[in-house]
Amino acid sequence: MAKTGFCEAKPLLDLHKKAEERRPPLRTWANACGPKDRRHPQEGAEPRRSQKVEPECRWERRLPVSIKDGIITGYYENVGLLNECSDKAMLLYHHGFQGLHSLLRHEVEKAMEKLDLTWDRACAWDMFEHMIRNQYRNTFLSAELPRPFTDATRTVLVDWLIQVHEMLHFQDETLYLAINLMNRGLRQIKVSTANLQLLGVVCLFLAAKKEECLLPEVSELCYLMDNGYTKRQLLRMERKVLSGLQFDLSHCPPLHFLLLTASIARCSAKVVWMARYLLELSLLEGQCVVYLPMQLAGAVLCLARRVLQEPPTPDGDTAWCIASSIHIGSETALLRIMHILAGAAAKAHCRENRATFVKYSSALTMHVSSHPVLQNALCLLALPPLHT
Repeated sequence: MAKTGFCEAKPLLDLHKKAEERRPPLRTWANACGPKDRRHPQEGAEPRRSQKVEPECRWERRLPVSIKDGIITGYYENVGLLNECSDKAMLLYHHGFQGLHSLLRHEVEKAMEKLDLTWDRACAWDMFEHMIRNQYRNTFLSAELPRPFTDATRTVLVDWLIQVHEMLHFQDETLYLAINLMNRGLRQIKVSTANLQLLGVVCLFLAAKKEECLLPEVSELCYLMDNGYTKRQLLRMERKVLSGLQFDLSHCPPLHFLLLTASIARCSAKVVWMARYLLELSLLEGQCVVYLPMQLAGAVLCLARRVLQEPPTPDGDTAWCIASSIHIGSETALLRIMHILAGAAAKAHCRENRATFVKYSSALTMHVSSHPVLQNALCLLALPPLHT
């Protein structure tokens, strides 16, 4: 595999060109979402003659979650439809969640405005609802990879893509979209091991086309692969990926849920950086592909708070209670994600694929990857429960 020179443990390719200054993205929030679902008409309103009236439960999504795990908390538009759709697990309001609905809505609107994710605060809640529904698009039922690919091979490729992404100064959303496209491509497109690196670069290129305002030249991407592939091969692989994915490049990254939840919970900057570090480590773990973005975001935020053990405050505990009401899935799944990422964080400093560790060891990221508690997974998992 070609080399980039970002990782200290194993220098890859020496690049002679300096990266340009960070480029501002030309991005809309809709980039993270797929086609909008058709809404049913309001009660008492007569439908237009030219518009087909949708059944009431048309846009209510059934979730690909195991019902035996149970649902902790969640989101659902119409609880009255529960009896009709009881054969599948769904997101439901948890005990007392109805009373938090208006407060949560206010906090979501305020957080999205604070993060510059919307220009019109009146649309914030609708966008949040759309995010929740769209996270179920293109989910993975199993973490198994088709032969001859293995988790170790995938980890090497993801680590290299993280280095290339960092060198090109792309936005964080570009990385999460690229890895999602790569995960889907490995399962839906017939790719040989010789073209695995080409697949990864093409997925990063497609993600950049959707998230960035300026793109690298195709020849530059070939150079990053040590000219092991021609421009024609790269463009042919691009057409193959787009055709195999049916031109569906939508993905709601867990980073969006993490930033929203952290803002609502009034988390400190160090907690957010720690959570972002753990979330990026999840890209290297093949077991994490089966979990929903909101589940990953909730798990890394809980784990970050456990690691740092910041003293609780009354306002912080109240804010965390509101933020935790939007988490979905079972407690078993949450703890499973935390165990996976705790183990990954414990060995991140000594593994060969340590681009993420190096990336988050700088002063800009508050040296979160070098936190002493992360060095021992057993110590990390033995921490006492949080005071909430």
